[in-house]
Amino acid sequence: MDTTVSDPLVGRLLDGRYRVGVRLARGGMATVYEAHDSRLDRTIALKVMHPSLADDEEFVSRFIREAHAAARLSHPNVVAVYDQGADQGHVFLAMELVRGRTLRDLIRERGHLSPRQALEVIEPVLAALGAAHQAGIVHRDVKPENVLLSDDNRIKVADFGLARAVSGNTGHTTASGILMGTVAYLSPEQVERGVATPRSDVYAAGILFYEMLTGVKPYDGDTAIQVAYRHVHDDVPPPSRVIPGLPAELDALVTRATNRDPEKRPADALRMLTEVAGARRQLSDTELDSLGPSLTALGAAPEHTLVVQLDAVPTPARTGDTGPLASPSMPSTGPRRRRSRGPMALLIVIALAVALSGFAWFYAAVLSQTTTPGLIGKTLAAAAAKADRAGLSVKVADSDYDEVIPEGQVLRTDPGPGRSIDKGGTVGLIMSLGPERYAVPEVVGKTEEVARDLLAESNLQVATPDRRYSTKVEEGSVISADPAVGTEVKPDTAVLLVISRGAELVAVPNVVGKPVAEAKAMLADAKLNSEVTQKFDEAVPAGVVVSQDPASGTADKRSAVTLVVSKGPPLVEVPGVVGKSVAEAQAILTSAGFLSSVSQLPGGPGMVLNQSPGGGDKAPRGSTITLYVF
Repeated sequence: MDTTVSDPLVGRLLDGRYRVGVRLARGGMATVYEAHDSRLDRTIALKVMHPSLADDEEFVSRFIREAHAAARLSHPNVVAVYDQGADQGHVFLAMELVRGRTLRDLIRERGHLSPRQALEVIEPVLAALGAAHQAGIVHRDVKPENVLLSDDNRIKVADFGLARAVSGNTGHTTASGILMGTVAYLSPEQVERGVATPRSDVYAAGILFYEMLTGVKPYDGDTAIQVAYRHVHDDVPPPSRVIPGLPAELDALVTRATNRDPEKRPADALRMLTEVAGARRQLSDTELDSLGPSLTALGAAPEHTLVVQLDAVPTPARTGDTGPLASPSMPSTGPRRRRSRGPMALLIVIALAVALSGFAWFYAAVLSQTTTPGLIGKTLAAAAAKADRAGLSVKVADSDYDEVIPEGQVLRTDPGPGRSIDKGGTVGLIMSLGPERYAVPEVVGKTEEVARDLLAESNLQVATPDRRYSTKVEEGSVISADPAVGTEVKPDTAVLLVISRGAELVAVPNVVGKPVAEAKAMLADAKLNSEVTQKFDEAVPAGVVVSQDPASGTADKRSAVTLVVSKGPPLVEVPGVVGKSVAEAQAILTSAGFLSSVSQLPGGPGMVLNQSPGGGDKAPRGSTITLYVF
């Protein structure tokens, strides 16, 4: 583990969420760090692309597409991709942290693996690739460095889709280094045409299997081009050429998977997995563990004890024989007496009895037995039909969830495939329920306590909640959930709840006596809205705030403050005084609450000829009425 503290990313918070910790590894295209996801409160692996790649817009866009595709994969043997993002030029993937080592580390340590060990690795690798192939994803970069062996004995495949993201980045100097590290596993069609299909992953898996069995790659060379040339023009040799004594079934698996003609390989990783399982059933424990401890070292009894004992029974000598039964240390003293046949006959009878009992045991234990056929992946009807052809019956013993085997198909059998079973016996079937999934329950609007109980009942976890202000959801209740309500997720998935902190309160400014425009601006600055009503007011000028609600204190952020704005004094009807004398007209207007002014026309008798505003019009009380007098 590289814990270099001078790394500028160590300690940084990326995307406001991922706190970068110690550096775990550095490769040709990225550096991997341990990091903490502050939102979901978990430790993850953060894969940060090198700047030379992050500066390439085409690469970044391709990388994002491939990361989204990889994130859709959900399989126990696939390193989960949680998130993808970019922060100030740092393009990264947030992934499941697998503590352990790579298959490359194991091969370096042991040289090569026993057939059983190699099969125990290749089977989950093929299961992971098979899940990807069913989802329309091709890995393109299957190699020991991308097979992770966890400390708790899980096997996971990493970096789905990243090879495709890098493939378009030919303008960078790192590209040749990436090719050199990968070319040992490239299929001929990838070398010649740059085309990758599920059969290309099968080819790489075949090379991987070869390397586990032998400890070496099938092709080597000083340059990547030399190695690539051999992939195109040479057949991968059977691994038994390197490790004599390897079973022919393993040679056949490698040869078929690495056929230079893609059409002659298994169509995808699940097809190859089926062939691998079939070959494994054909191998004995001795063949599977041929590179491991011997049977004697394991304390097993010799298999041929009975035969040796029977071969040791002496053959009776004929009369007069002086052969092997005579002791050379005891000289003859006279005519030899006829040897009694009684003891010898008894020995023969005992030997025959032992032989017959051995044959009876052999018949009972071997000839009356058969092996369980391969029923995994078959429907109940198909499994019953195949078992019947083998002289066996089936019964459903149990069921269980599985990420690979679809619902309604056989997940496991008891006894397992290739195991001994009495002829006419019954094979117990454990049927698949398909992937175990639970819907996120309806938690929106529920209190946090109730929401936690509902998630626990659905076999789901609760991530550290995010708490936000809300004017619509009361304090302590759930605003939203991520994944959303109704989403089907794996058991123990952490659901992020957004919990309401209630409405955010702000101080209410006093705007009474302010012009309405100024009052609205003051409320907006305080993060409040405003609603305006108007009324007449003899004491407050028009357009000025008369009152507000609430008048002071605090209010919900973005809530509305009601403003009452003056329309000025109320309007009253103006009396008609045309034709009245000036004195009479002024007296009438005064009693009605108006003032008056006189515009005198010369030479008249002093009568009101006209008025403004006119009689019957409305004007504010206290306003002036102009009288035109002739």
